[in-house]
Amino acid sequence: MCCIMGQTNGDSQVLLARQEPLFAKTLGTVTPRKPVLSVSARKIKDNAADWHNLILKWETLNDGGFATANSIANMKISLLSKDKIELVSSGLASDDCAEKEHPEYSRELETLCEQLQATLEGLTKIQMKMEKLSSTTKGVCELEDYHHGEERKRPPLFHTWPTARFYEVSRKLSDMYSQELRLKRTVVEQLAHTADRDLALSYLSMWLHQPYLEGGSRLLLESMLLETGHRAL
Repeated sequence: MCCIMGQTNGDSQVLLARQEPLFAKTLGTVTPRKPVLSVSARKIKDNAADWHNLILKWETLNDGGFATANSIANMKISLLSKDKIELVSSGLASDDCAEKEHPEYSRELETLCEQLQATLEGLTKIQMKMEKLSSTTKGVCELEDYHHGEERKRPPLFHTWPTARFYEVSRKLSDMYSQELRLKRTVVEQLAHTADRDLALSYLSMWLHQPYLEGGSRLLLESMLLETGHRAL
């Protein structure tokens, strides 16, 4: 069995296992361990487990990225406050002189930006794998259509979902994470350059709350896990 990591809160933090071998061999005998799934059903079930595990990895990176972004935002706010105080005390007319006194990219800030960029690259790799999952799920659906004809004339692979539903859900999830990745890219590009405290806090909030995912992605994932048997009905 290909098993993957665990979690403590009983929610969706336990990494799911891919499909186990169909038979266990003992002393020359072959003993069925699970109901035999078709090749397509096994692939769909594996894909559902992969979705779960990729989303767990995304959340782990997202949490780490928020901690880094929070440090960047706090540093920027501190620098902006110092600039404002020095502008008032010295009577300078613009931010240019203040920036000369306090360079925008201190070494510490630059290091944090590099860390956040590395997080973004990790999220990008995860989203590319999500796209691949959607593509392989579409291929399974097309293969089922080729072999068995119209969807309404064949039984579901698992409980109630028609085969095409798995691709619909995969596509929706992939699109959600693609949009969220674009938003995070904007945050990474702009956070360290903003000269406005409220805007810096807004970028931070965007990273934390992931508006393109919200509760919709969790509902889609859990529905797919229930249908494929990864969650008990």
